[in-house]
Amino acid sequence: MKTTGQIQSLARLPRLRVVLFKRARSCVLFLCATLIGIVAFPTGSRGQATAVHGLWVWKGRTVLRAPQGAQSLRDFCRSESVNEVYLSVSDEASKSDDQALTHLIGTLHHAHVRVEALVSSTTADTGGQPRAKLVAHVRTILRFNQGLGADGFDGIHIDVEPQQRPENKGEGNLRFLPGLVDTYREIRALVEPRGLTVNADIQSKLLKGDLAQRRSLLSSLPRVTLMLYELSSLSDGKSVDEKIGKLRETSQRMLGMAYEGLEDANLAKMAIALRTPDYGKLLPQMLRTLDEANAMNPHYLGWARHSYNDVLK
Repeated sequence: MKTTGQIQSLARLPRLRVVLFKRARSCVLFLCATLIGIVAFPTGSRGQATAVHGLWVWKGRTVLRAPQGAQSLRDFCRSESVNEVYLSVSDEASKSDDQALTHLIGTLHHAHVRVEALVSSTTADTGGQPRAKLVAHVRTILRFNQGLGADGFDGIHIDVEPQQRPENKGEGNLRFLPGLVDTYREIRALVEPRGLTVNADIQSKLLKGDLAQRRSLLSSLPRVTLMLYELSSLSDGKSVDEKIGKLRETSQRMLGMAYEGLEDANLAKMAIALRTPDYGKLLPQMLRTLDEANAMNPHYLGWARHSYNDVLK
């Protein structure tokens, strides 16, 4: 015959099972979330899984020479969750510029922010002297890095914009793509053996190419950044929720369009860039929306913000 205490203990068993089940489920959900983060995003310099949160910094010499310029940029990166910077650098920097640049890179590295050298052209895709000039700029950056080890640039960020030329305007006009891809491949072959990453800014119309064109683009580099501009504006009369919904749908559609039909190994991962003029003070919220909407997509790299110079105005 069971005692009163035994009966009470048996009565508590169902409740105990419920508590244990809830705790076990919480542990499983936490583990799944952790694994999703590791799969969805690359591994940071200290081993933690992290999404790319990039920032363009134009007129690098102005930032370098400003009082407390390095510290101000570091503080902005900390406050805005930025973990890599695309810094425009001159190919004719002085020795004092080199010293200031080394200080800036060191300051950002200490704050766990990667630094990529931003190189630009509107004609490098045409080959010949225009491409040679861009490649020479990249070689200048590699020379700067010599002897600096971990204190040098972490990568090269390519901004080649053939779409700015009149002959390349118009949807579906991708006549410049073969030359653009050749430019990417030449720079990649130059810098990857030296341990640097390579990224390139691309416009949305490149994602509307056929299967062969998209394969050519996405196999030429390990990382690309889609400039998703003019999706909204400060004067479009749309609510915050409408802007968020539009960004969520468009970013997911663009990622789907880019990789549709492609199952190749080693395709580029894609970050998505937004700019200040389109969202104003809403920009940080919109950037968070990109992560929330696309974190489960294995091709999604993170977001990028254009640009630090808007803050300096």
